[in-house]
Amino acid sequence: MNLDAAAWEALRLSLWVGCWATVLAMPLALWVAWLLARRDFWGKSALNALVHLPLVLPPVVTGYLLLMAFGRTGLLGQLLESLGLRLAFHWTGAVLAAIVMGFPLMVRAMRLAIEAVDPKLEQAAATLGAPRHAIFARVTLPLILPGILAGSVMGFAKAMGEFGATITFVANIPGQTQTLPSAIWSALQIPGGESQAVAMVFMACVVALGAVVLSEALARRVAARIAGT
Repeated sequence: MNLDAAAWEALRLSLWVGCWATVLAMPLALWVAWLLARRDFWGKSALNALVHLPLVLPPVVTGYLLLMAFGRTGLLGQLLESLGLRLAFHWTGAVLAAIVMGFPLMVRAMRLAIEAVDPKLEQAAATLGAPRHAIFARVTLPLILPGILAGSVMGFAKAMGEFGATITFVANIPGQTQTLPSAIWSALQIPGGESQAVAMVFMACVVALGAVVLSEALARRVAARIAGT
């Protein structure tokens, strides 16, 4: 593949953003999935709708809302910038956009995994005197690990492929906010840039396929370990 330095930098930034978005979103996604799967509370339907809203909104609208809230003139943006954290037109903003867009997919996969666990197993542990956090750590968590892995891969893949919200919120600055999808789009705007775009598309497919294969291998290993115990 004949890729220039800008394309490799876009790949590096995409991997960096995808990893950070996945790691930061995973704990919150797991907590929200557990709430939606195991708890009944006032506003549950509203929370469920809010979590899944990025799936139905146009990504550009999501990016614009992020810009309004976290931009330099936005209330949250000014507060965070006063604390030394810049989001708009910065790679950290690309992480936030990736988290927002991938969060519903992560929550969905984890929620399905939690709902598949028989509540009687958790109730049996509770009758033996185990505290709630120990029940989750020793009973629920091992059983839902495949779902967590699946959700994490979906979130990572969404982060790698996110374009609309990212380019609206952090623009398309080479070396700073230009991720792989943005670099592909830029290459297609240049006469004769199709070959460069094809090479980057191939690169993106390889990364995505590798993530799926790794997730499947880890999920099978976890399932085999659970079955063995």
